[in-house]
Amino acid sequence: MKASTRSSKNGNLIGKIINPIFMKIIKNVGVVGAGTMGAALAQKFAQENFNVILADREMTFVEKGLANISKMLNEGVEKKVFTSEQVQKYLSSIKGTANLEDLNDCDLVVEAIFENFDAKSELFKNLSNVLKSDAIIATNTSSFSISELASSVKNPERFIGLHYFYHAAKNRLVEIIPGEKSSEEVLESAQIFSVQSGKDAISCLDAYGFVVNRFFVPWLNESARLLEENVANIATIDDVCMKSFGIGMGPFALMNATGVPVAYHSQKTLEVYGPLYKVSEKLKEQTELKQEWNLEGEISQDENLRKKISDRMFGVVFLVCSQLLDEKVCRAVDINRGARIGLQWKKGPIEMMKKLGSSTVNKLIVDVADFYQTTKPISVGEEFWKMSYVDLQKKNNIAVITMSRPEDLNALNEEVMQQLDAKFSDADADSNIETIFITGTGKAFVAGADIKFFVNHIKKNTINEIETFTAYGQNVCAKIDNSKKKIVAMINGLALGGGLELALCADVLLATPKAMMAFPETGIGIYPGLGGTQRSARKIGKPLAKYLIHTGKMLSADEAFEMGLIDAIIPTEEVSELFSGKKLVPANKEIHLNEKLKAINNFFEQNSTEKILSHQFTNEGMKEEEAEKLFTTIKRKAPIAIQIADKLIQEGKGCESELTHLKHIFSTKDALLGLTSIGKRVEYSGE
Repeated sequence: MKASTRSSKNGNLIGKIINPIFMKIIKNVGVVGAGTMGAALAQKFAQENFNVILADREMTFVEKGLANISKMLNEGVEKKVFTSEQVQKYLSSIKGTANLEDLNDCDLVVEAIFENFDAKSELFKNLSNVLKSDAIIATNTSSFSISELASSVKNPERFIGLHYFYHAAKNRLVEIIPGEKSSEEVLESAQIFSVQSGKDAISCLDAYGFVVNRFFVPWLNESARLLEENVANIATIDDVCMKSFGIGMGPFALMNATGVPVAYHSQKTLEVYGPLYKVSEKLKEQTELKQEWNLEGEISQDENLRKKISDRMFGVVFLVCSQLLDEKVCRAVDINRGARIGLQWKKGPIEMMKKLGSSTVNKLIVDVADFYQTTKPISVGEEFWKMSYVDLQKKNNIAVITMSRPEDLNALNEEVMQQLDAKFSDADADSNIETIFITGTGKAFVAGADIKFFVNHIKKNTINEIETFTAYGQNVCAKIDNSKKKIVAMINGLALGGGLELALCADVLLATPKAMMAFPETGIGIYPGLGGTQRSARKIGKPLAKYLIHTGKMLSADEAFEMGLIDAIIPTEEVSELFSGKKLVPANKEIHLNEKLKAINNFFEQNSTEKILSHQFTNEGMKEEEAEKLFTTIKRKAPIAIQIADKLIQEGKGCESELTHLKHIFSTKDALLGLTSIGKRVEYSGE
């Protein structure tokens, strides 16, 4: 094995959003290996409407895997995550087999067997003989070289790494790793497949450990080293790590959960990188004993000891992440996203380094580098920690702007808004570009503004900062709204509050079938401030705008289409065709309200909000129980927010009119209560 990073001709594509033109359409997916990972992948792919074949070398293994899938799904029914009908549909989409030839109709096959290079290589040889010549073959390896494994594959340009994380049916992260011979088209297909299969992808070069395991496994190993050196006991090390890294389980508890041998074998692969990566003797010993770590023990509160532990653990992570940046394995944002999504860390390594500052981080890294006689990496400092949350891709006359902060549901803050402004200005100024798409990655288009920003400034009594941010946001929205280009919002998931306001700046609003949208502001003590009260009324009329904003009603894509809020629903697999220009953008939908929506429209047209709140409304053709339900819903909202939103909609004086009430609304007790009680039912005082 080579210690150096394996570069590839696809290196210049790492971290980019691809605009596919010749991508392979994936409908039938095979998974080889019916263990914990393989079964979870088969379940997830079935949930995302793929036809799945789960294969293993014996039917007993396959049947066990299918039983585990059934158990997981039925537990989801008990927790009301799925319906019984959905579970039956998912299970009927998965077929089991012990015969590899049954995979011959698959468009993509993901290998998920145990970590043994020879076993994987033999499997890939066999798959090459039974699959179609253009079928994509992917490995879920967490440690081996993609390029080296590809040598066992006929047509190695179709081979790629797709490294998923436990539990793969729930964990959204996947690392996409092209090998030296992986084709650009296969990389494009993998990017699109990750979206279609409900995953948040990060891309990296083919280097041992890829991104997440490169820093996470040494973090586990270092905890064993601290134990080996008698620095502290297991309970103390775990406790310090949980508090320092903002996580729910310490390294020893995590190793117990995933298997101590997994950490050992993963670290063994990384030893090629030098003394820092040498496997701890304590970890080796524990693996050979085939025992879990004993987590019992007294937790020391000695501040000097706890600082020694946290400094060492931070230092190792920061040094390794800086090496990743030195080697250009991935971008800073990929490191951070990998930790946030894949490991569920509260803050990613890059965020931690930015918070601590260059001087402190540099000292932590130098101390660890000296301890292990390792060269200090160069990529340390603010200039290396910049993260891109908005991506721009151009192809021919089309630009695609992607809100790319899935770890925070693409929420808008100052940095994101500035990046959106810059990327849109770039596309808008390009004379070759005729159509600009705006979309999102992950579960959300944009799930509103960053609530923490509002809360922090309310508590610091710096509401003027909220006013400045909102005014700037309105300017960005106005730039989009007033552009002479054709602007298309492709709502791929949640579009809440500021996200829906951003979408409404577009000329055409499209959504995928699973998209959801709402104006939840009045339920959290505030009102839409990025033009939502004005552009919604312009799109669907004042009565229905009041209905959406006053009730906070969550709309499905179908409901939004019926209302005329969006112009068309686009199947997820066809979105890439829009972005490549192969599919034409639908025209604006003509609004023809159904009877239910006509009744709602009439209710808000004929009854003032004051009448509704005082329970003096007339039903206007609506069933009495439905009218009462609307009254009850609106009554629960923050009254000041409702009154201001109603006034803004009714007067229709333009988006800038929303700015005049910001200081008032964010000074209310209701705003602070609502913004700090997201997800909870509260009673507003109207103060």
